[in-house]
Amino acid sequence: MKISERITAMASSPIRKLTPLADKAKSAGIKIYHLNIGQPDIRTPKQGIDSLRTIDRTVLEYSPSQGFLSLRRKISGYYSKCGMEYSPDDITVTAGASEAVLFSFLTCMDPGDELITTEPAYANYLAFADVAGVKVRTLKTSIENGFALPEVEHFEELITDRTKAVLICNPNNPSGTLYGMKEMQMLADIVRKHDLYLFSDEVYREFVYDGMEYFSAGHFDAIADNVVLIDSFSKRYSECGIRIGALITKNRSITEGVLKLCQARLSPPLLGQIVAEASCDAEPSYLDDVIREYDRRRKVLVESLARIPGVVTSIPHGAFYAMAALPVDDAEKFCAWCLSDFSYEGESVMLAPANGFYITPGLGTNQVRMAYVLKEDDLKRAVFLLAKALEAYPGRKES
Repeated sequence: MKISERITAMASSPIRKLTPLADKAKSAGIKIYHLNIGQPDIRTPKQGIDSLRTIDRTVLEYSPSQGFLSLRRKISGYYSKCGMEYSPDDITVTAGASEAVLFSFLTCMDPGDELITTEPAYANYLAFADVAGVKVRTLKTSIENGFALPEVEHFEELITDRTKAVLICNPNNPSGTLYGMKEMQMLADIVRKHDLYLFSDEVYREFVYDGMEYFSAGHFDAIADNVVLIDSFSKRYSECGIRIGALITKNRSITEGVLKLCQARLSPPLLGQIVAEASCDAEPSYLDDVIREYDRRRKVLVESLARIPGVVTSIPHGAFYAMAALPVDDAEKFCAWCLSDFSYEGESVMLAPANGFYITPGLGTNQVRMAYVLKEDDLKRAVFLLAKALEAYPGRKES
């Protein structure tokens, strides 16, 4: 039997595609340091864990399709603290930010419509666009200038009569780039002028470093009906496994359209919502401590990479990812080789090849994305192993 062309054409995740090689290495007794996936090792807030231990329900029932009102009220209060006023009715609870992205695409665009985003981009955006039948048009950004947004004329060159939306991730995954007030104002002007949607994935909103200031698409009242915010509890509270995200918009037509999809999938995760709602009561010091920890790890990673000959990286000012260009013939081959053919003192390192974050063929072939979600000593060891692997790799390119 033949499976669908849609699935056949869809690319595998660059974050997870080498997992079989990692599993095989582990079965052979090799310790793998995972820099490939943004799975935090930070402890989940005690309030969230305790909420699971104290569940007194006798039935684990369906929740409302839009999510529990009590949780949506908590999310509304969170946004108020961020300087944005969204009522509980403006908020739809989703099964992670991923479902929020997919539902945004399905609700706001038709098959054949076009979406503009930058590349490199979070790989799952491309998968969701495939599912929705949406064509992704990209603006190339460069490691040499920190993956900064292109100027307005480059956006407008891509706008056609089928363009329906601009998508950003801020702070950015995979690059760690932070878009400031100037860049966000530019995007606001573009979507207002051309009457486009602005999908703004802000799941890393808190993770901002070097004294820089965060600006949300939700801060621009003039484009309130254009904006769809994507949010999640996964990274903020180290709760990737509860699969709770949110879609936030003041556009009533979008909310009503998304609700049809929510009703079709019945309800968001019950237990996840319980944990998420409890986690909203975590002390402010929880996030303060988490951000300081990631900042330390960021500095360790960037400083360690800078000592490896031939490695080029940009300074990430947000999220917990960094992109690096390696002196290799092909980063995907190198990443696979690190798992299948290399070990040093019984250890190796797993990276995410960056070509999967690009759409344009040939881009990112010597780049990798690294998530600094390991403790400092483990990060240092992982980069040490990377340096050893580069020394031994047969496809190394001399700078």
